[in-house]
Amino acid sequence: MYISLISPQVVNENIEDPNWRFFDCRFVLTEPEKKQAEFLEGHLPGAMYAHLNHDLASPPILGKTGRHPLPKIEDLTKTFSEWGINPSNQVVIYDDTGGIYAARLWWMLRWLGHNAVAVMDGGWTRWVKEERPVSEDIFLPETVKFCVSLQEHLSVSADDVLNYIDNPEVRVFDARSRERFCGENETLDPVAGHIPSAVSSPFDGNLDSDGNWKSKPALRKMYLELLNGLSADQTVTYCGSGITACHNILSMFYAELGDSRLYPGSWSDWITIPERPIA
Repeated sequence: MYISLISPQVVNENIEDPNWRFFDCRFVLTEPEKKQAEFLEGHLPGAMYAHLNHDLASPPILGKTGRHPLPKIEDLTKTFSEWGINPSNQVVIYDDTGGIYAARLWWMLRWLGHNAVAVMDGGWTRWVKEERPVSEDIFLPETVKFCVSLQEHLSVSADDVLNYIDNPEVRVFDARSRERFCGENETLDPVAGHIPSAVSSPFDGNLDSDGNWKSKPALRKMYLELLNGLSADQTVTYCGSGITACHNILSMFYAELGDSRLYPGSWSDWITIPERPIA
């Protein structure tokens, strides 16, 4: 069972296994339909497309939610059932942006209790570079009953985060760029800044210059310094809308440090209530 990262070579060795499920999460925030069109032109054999806005998030409510609120559990259960995911399936997910969208689906499946899920290291870019098989065929799975076992401890609310501010027993990580953390060059959200006492931990620090994940020892060293004596389960990670934060959570998990918790609404949800403190 692969539960964090998986290499393209191992994926290729199992590409015809009927018990494996493959998902393409390629996406561009500013052109939400672009990558689905590219998926139709070529993807991993047997892969299905998971659309960030349609499948991995609910429509946002202006002034009330973040930009990518989690779908209702019953809606996700229906989606995962239609995707043919049963308890015995090994799920593999990829994108072409270093794993930021793939990590979101990785986290969601684990949140609902499916642990046999891994993100392909290097994603579509590495797959194509290594000249591995590409298909235009559309895989239509048989609908099954997805079994939910909600892992409530993996997520926290805004009220939880409010209580964690200045709490020495909890560390809050911000996965956005250092510029946005500092309130500079904010182009996505109407309010700039960060949650008070949060620690800047940009998700791209998890990747090497080729867009692959850094080695396990390198990630472990980096996060042990950021954790500063705390464990991963004593941390909460957020970003702009609950997407790139999952990249940090996956990286800590891959480094065998445990599970950080996700604030799904993240910064775009935090700022919907003006009374919440901002740094």
